[in-house]
Amino acid sequence: MTTDPALTSPAITVRPGAETGVSVALEDVHVAAPGPGQVRVGIRATGVCHSDLHVVNGDWPTDQPLVLGHEGAGVVEETGPGVTGVRTGDHVVLSWFAPCRACANCAAGRAWLCTGTTALANTLPDGTTPFTDASGGELWPYLGLGTFGSHVVVPETAVVVVDEELPFTVGALLGCSVTTGVGAVLNTARVPAGASAVVVGCGGVGLSIVMGLRLAGAHPIIAVDLSGEKRATAQELGADVVLDPRETDTGAWLRERFGGVDYAFEAIGNAHVIETLPGMLAPGGAAVLVGMPRMGARSSIDPYELADQGKSILGCNYGSSVARVDVPRLARLHLAGRLPLERLIDRVRPLAEGPQALDELAAGTGLRSILTP
Repeated sequence: MTTDPALTSPAITVRPGAETGVSVALEDVHVAAPGPGQVRVGIRATGVCHSDLHVVNGDWPTDQPLVLGHEGAGVVEETGPGVTGVRTGDHVVLSWFAPCRACANCAAGRAWLCTGTTALANTLPDGTTPFTDASGGELWPYLGLGTFGSHVVVPETAVVVVDEELPFTVGALLGCSVTTGVGAVLNTARVPAGASAVVVGCGGVGLSIVMGLRLAGAHPIIAVDLSGEKRATAQELGADVVLDPRETDTGAWLRERFGGVDYAFEAIGNAHVIETLPGMLAPGGAAVLVGMPRMGARSSIDPYELADQGKSILGCNYGSSVARVDVPRLARLHLAGRLPLERLIDRVRPLAEGPQALDELAAGTGLRSILTP
């Protein structure tokens, strides 16, 4: 443990607007020294994720000023009292869903269902924030992290030590999108070798699902996206067939060719697309909801079809992953050449270009942007 004082960090913040929308800005924020059970990390790379965009575009309303960002990787700079699992100099990936390690779900090995986490309240476990603005006003860490800056203070349970050979840019994606996508295949659906699958939406999470299906030995793998660039990348990463939904009725095509598929993964969070998933499935198949829709969205499903044909719908949060177990495992697979995660990264850009990266994400252009402080 060291005793570095509080410092100032450039960060991208979101503040609720007076009437409509929010304001996004780059500003200097003060970062407190870590308290008991807390760790200060110098951020080296952070991913720009749809969950950040959901806050910016109002799909997930907030009444708090936030420091955005939840996909981060960096180096431990300081530890607070009581921290025993990490030390200064460790290379780490940050998990946005820091588990309490005390509730019944954590005890049962289902950390992704933790009921004691404060991540969704955008606070540290003690209900505080490490961030303040220039006037001393509180800024809250998005999903308990706030990685769109040069430094964060996070709970020890959010910190996962990884091999120093792992690039920080790849490590940032392991904090959310990759762990979610690959975990949806291996943990949530538990896809067996030889099973057929379709992936609707080939952004960072969808392409991670494609890679997870390839790891699992699924066949055939069908990838669906409006973007020709994303379809091409999906094919490079293991998809056997790619479809443009403007040209092909995906459900009808799958029923005609295969009688439906065993697994249908939705990686957009679009309520209308979710309604079409049961029609893509063979009897006994499972639809897996991986994309996060806007709050309050509703989809209409024919329950008779589900019951009569034994089809199911599986919810997937964070790839049903335990970060402390799954993140190092995925990092090892990447370093061994089994998960070419660098293919997900479209651009590495300075933190100041974060608002532009969010705009491009909203427009559906490119793959994944990484910000570096």
